Amino acid sequence: MNRIVNNPDFVVEDMLKGFLKAHKDLVEATDNPRVIKYKRAPVAGKVGIVTGGGSGHKPAFIGYLGENMCDAVAVGEIFSSPTAAAFTDAFKVADAGRGVACLYGNYAGDNLNVKMAIKNASKMGITVKTVVANDDCASASASEMEKRRGVAGEVLMWKIGGAKAAMGADLDQVIAIAQKAINNTRSVGIGTAPCTIPAVGHPNFEIKDGTMEVGIGHHGEPGIKVEPLKTADEIAVEMLALIIPDLPFADG
Repeated sequence: MNRIVNNPDFVVEDMLKGFLKAHKDLVEATDNPRVIKYKRAPVAGKVGIVTGGGSGHKPAFIGYLGENMCDAVAVGEIFSSPTAAAFTDAFKVADAGRGVACLYGNYAGDNLNVKMAIKNASKMGITVKTVVANDDCASASASEMEKRRGVAGEVLMWKIGGAKAAMGADLDQVIAIAQKAINNTRSVGIGTAPCTIPAVGHPNFEIKDGTMEVGIGHHGEPGIKVEPLKTADEIAVEMLALIIPDLPFADG
């Protein structure tokens, strides 16, 4: 696949420069080039909201910086976790003295680096608590929720957690509502074509023409089956057949 880039090893840096210029009314750079913050952060009297993850998921993660949403984002390489130092610095710029809610997806690198960053923040007197999104019901069974990936549910977590923080709630209340959002969210992915990481230069997995992969992860993690490509209506039915039994819905 042909791509118009400068140096493929520096696409994240180029992307961040453009993002900061395009949205300079809302966001700004920090001393750490891999941490972007909401222009008004830290917001006085409010719990800070932080997230982070690999690049290549626009509009996540930096696209959700803003009023009543995320205060700071730790930015990783394409499909790679941000460093512990980036998460630590994100906690620092988001903290207004009421603690920080770190709301992120369930990926091994993110888990490891967030835990290290929390230890760093604690030494600085910053209290950080977490909610880990695990909404992808195709990535593990219901009995192994701790192994499930976080995908679309992260957006709801940021929105609802951010709104609660904006209302003046304390850290525990923000964490509780964000956790409730994730507990009541399920998602499943369908893949029809692979993607190419610029620095690699070739697709990172294969999906044959005329087929689709059900349950694929958004980095190309293997799904649960490959089958002939279906219509949009048929795909919706298949996705709901996985989602609805996993989280029984009821009135109210």
